[in-house]
Amino acid sequence: MPQTSPAKPALTQAPWFRPTAVGVGAVVLLAVVVLVAKWLRSTEAVSQFIATYPGHAPLPSWAPEGLPAWLNVQHFLNMMFIVLIVRTGLQVRFVTRPQGYWKRNNKGLVKTKGQPKKISLDLWFHLTLDALWVLNGLVFFVLMFATGHWVRLVPTSWDVFPHALSTAIQYASLDWPLENGWVNYNALQQLTYFLVVFVAAPLAIVTGLRMSGAWPTNAKAPRLNKAYPMEWARALHFPTMAFFVVFVIVHVTLVLTTGALQNLNHMFAAHDGGDWLGFTLFAVAVLVIVGLWFLARPLFLRPVASTMGQVTRN
Repeated sequence: MPQTSPAKPALTQAPWFRPTAVGVGAVVLLAVVVLVAKWLRSTEAVSQFIATYPGHAPLPSWAPEGLPAWLNVQHFLNMMFIVLIVRTGLQVRFVTRPQGYWKRNNKGLVKTKGQPKKISLDLWFHLTLDALWVLNGLVFFVLMFATGHWVRLVPTSWDVFPHALSTAIQYASLDWPLENGWVNYNALQQLTYFLVVFVAAPLAIVTGLRMSGAWPTNAKAPRLNKAYPMEWARALHFPTMAFFVVFVIVHVTLVLTTGALQNLNHMFAAHDGGDWLGFTLFAVAVLVIVGLWFLARPLFLRPVASTMGQVTRN
């Protein structure tokens, strides 16, 4: 019988290969973007464009100046909720064996026919955080429109778009525009904040609501479910969460690299200055969020969840 050579083992990639390749690719892409932006700024046309549109779209004369204390509180609460919502959302998506389950008590003001569904403790915490985040958002909307601060987030002139393009080129060239967030956000910030508040946040809510147990079943609302299928919500909800993660990373990076003390005073201490008060409050906020991250585990969640329903291990 002819001898056959032993089969060669399949080539396998080391576990570090893919993340390393992605990291190297990202660095190369970033370098290319910076070089292209610097070249563009060296041209007369782009240089004149930036001089004409330096990056800040004008605000109406009645626009409020400064960031009030209520907005600082809202900013901290949003930061806390988003961090914990992302954490619990990843747990709901990827944890296959939850460490506990929760079932709503069918008593009090909210009663439904039949037995409530049992859900994982992770999903209960995720939905609870969602509800608190939505409540915080409603308060934010009321105060924003009552005090006129909406005008700092909602573009009121088409000039915001060329100003935003100018800002993007300046950021990409690493010769960043002058920041004065106490008076006016730059146009790219304004468009991004508008997208976060008026597009991404509502999209996260309506897609999350569609996937929740509060949404009516096919038997109760067949036309509504046909018009808004579950697959659409699932396809949009996770990318929306990814958008928030990218936004937070870029936002924090720019806050810390474009005048950290002044920016943190704007965002946490409600005043315009270069002292360390805002940084101190920011550090306290981070410690609180880290503490809540540590406490967001079944050992500590079970007693809280048991006040709203029945908690079991399986």
